[in-house]
This record gives sequence, structure tokens and C-alpha cells, in this order.
Amino acid sequence: MDEAGRGCLAGPVVAAAVILPERFDLPGLTDSKALTEARREALVPLITAQATAWRLGFVWPAGPAGIDALNILQATFLAMSKAVRRLPVRPARLLVDGDKTVPERWLPGPYAQEAIVGGDALVPAISAASVLAKTFRDRLMRVLDRRHPGYGLAGHKGYGTKEHREALRRLGPSACHRMTFAGVVEDQCRLPGT
Repeated sequence: MDEAGRGCLAGPVVAAAVILPERFDLPGLTDSKALTEARREALVPLITAQATAWRLGFVWPAGPAGIDALNILQATFLAMSKAVRRLPVRPARLLVDGDKTVPERWLPGPYAQEAIVGGDALVPAISAASVLAKTFRDRLMRVLDRRHPGYGLAGHKGYGTKEHREALRRLGPSACHRMTFAGVVEDQCRLPGT
């Protein structure tokens, strides 16, 4: 499993769970951040066609089970849990990119788990999850850009770029912004031109 969008100021956190068969042909598969957008897009149909199973889970900023209510780490665990729960095949164990495993309270039952720092570049199934999560989230941010014009979401994908922070100062936050994130809250409280 891996996630995309954890450090963003806007949009959901998206997680993917992927089970790859023993043999697969995914040339160039690695951490999604090391791939071009075109290469990620080319890998998506290959991953989804060859995977034994794959699913996505995501958590939006607002709501009682949203990022703002839970905090981003717990929302990430919830997104991963949703991805695992939706798998049509129960995985033998969960390999999670990073230094933390998913707390059992978020999962539909006990699972053997392993957190792997840099797993998105080391473990093909995590790499595949990284590609699916990032690609889906990037596509979604382009849709949100059309719904919330003026923020540049299609370009920076919700990250706290200079352009994004300037748009927040000018427009205030939209419905897809994470209100508990410092970059959103601080900019929200300033008057234009200050």
C-alpha cells in the first residue's frame, strides 16, 4: 500500500492497495515520484490488467471522518483501510510504504504487516500502489481545478506552492481545502495585500 496527497493543502488523501502476481511485466515500475506523468499514465492500464487485485481508498478534508476531523495521519490510515477492505482477495500480509503500519482498529481484521521505508522504490507492489494512488489523485485534482477555478489545482495538485498560497490569500479557501492545515488557516486569516 501507498498513499498520495498527504502533504497537500487541498483535496483528498488517496491510498492504493495492490496485489501483484508472482510474475508480471511492468517495465520501469518504481516510485511514482521518480516517473514522469506520461510514464505513470502508461503504467496504469498495465498494472490494473496484471494485478491479482487492486483498489483505491480516499478521505476528503471535510466531514466527521475527514482529514480535518481525524488529522492527516489517521485519515491516511483510514484511506488505506478503505483500499484493503475493497480488495476482492484478502492479502496474506500488508506491506506499507513508510515507517508506520496501519493500526488494527482501522482494518477489517488482523493482518501481518510490515512498514518499509522507501518501499515505493523497493517493492514492486508498493510501487504499483504508488503509481495508482498518484495518478488517480492527479486526475481528481484536474477535476477539482475546474470546480474551484483560480487556485491552480491542476498544476500544483494542492501542494503549498507560492502560486497556491497567493490564491488562498486572494480567494480564501474553497470547499476542497484542508481547514486545519497551517498554510490554509494562516492565509485565510490575512487580508489581501498584507
